[in-house]
Amino acid sequence: MKKIALEEHFLCPEVLEYWEPTIDGVPTEVANRLRAQLLDFDEQRLSEMDDAQIEFAILSIAGPGVQAETDVQKAVRLSQAANDALAAQMQKRPTRYGGFGHLAMQDPKAAADELERCVRQLGMQGAMIDGATFGQYLDEPQFHVFWERAEALGAPIYLHPADPEQTLGALRGHPKLRRATWEWGVETATHALRLVFAGTFERFPGAKLILGHLGETLPYLLWRFDSRVTMMYGLSAEMRMLPSAYIKRNIVITNSGMCSMEPTRCAIDALGEDSVMFSVDYPFESTKVAHEFIENADLTDDLREKLCHGNAKRLFGL
Repeated sequence: MKKIALEEHFLCPEVLEYWEPTIDGVPTEVANRLRAQLLDFDEQRLSEMDDAQIEFAILSIAGPGVQAETDVQKAVRLSQAANDALAAQMQKRPTRYGGFGHLAMQDPKAAADELERCVRQLGMQGAMIDGATFGQYLDEPQFHVFWERAEALGAPIYLHPADPEQTLGALRGHPKLRRATWEWGVETATHALRLVFAGTFERFPGAKLILGHLGETLPYLLWRFDSRVTMMYGLSAEMRMLPSAYIKRNIVITNSGMCSMEPTRCAIDALGEDSVMFSVDYPFESTKVAHEFIENADLTDDLREKLCHGNAKRLFGL
């Protein structure tokens, strides 16, 4: 079945230096393979897409990119250069590649302006943001200008995991639990919940947030969120609806890096069959495994079609 994939990463020379620290401790052979795959836009990437019937991939920088740059003006400049580099690849293969803009969130107004340029001038589908930026989370008031622009553009924002400012105390002495194993999911889920509980989606009801990895555990916990709010706090001007209502209205998810039927079924049942989309998380996950999973998953043909491409086509107007 034809597919659209949404969490498919790349690198360009402008941001390569920011990615290198993320592979500290990774075996050299693995690091070299990942680097080569991320820098490639031609035969290897397209061959894997073809084998998996991925007709269209929305590409995004492998984080953290310029969000790790302390010089704000340099971050803004390099984000623009990275977006120009991606746009050039999109122009070469407009039927195969789309893009998520890369933004310098250190300057929310500049990020909003660059998001608009990415969508209106470069033909991108939205933006990907790699977690908090120097401890600043997207629910904070300085980012209202950004969410206002994203809502006006109808541009979905993919919130991708990144290292937290401080490692959880419970993870001290357990390096195998850091990053993608557990730490990133906790951090990203908490970031998304901050948006819900701070009233970001009440203030900007048309905003759309995308989470990978089948929603970073949120679908599993909807009832608990509602129960605690109802019992302990009640509704308010920031949250006129229960948390689950905002999550179902404003958040959609992909199955990037999650090729298992049990959590997939939970996500579909919790959020609805229109809110779950296919992705690989290339090159950090196997395209072949992701393809074989979704093709053989216990889904009706109509639902499989929605997950593989129908929901993405509707969300992005493809």
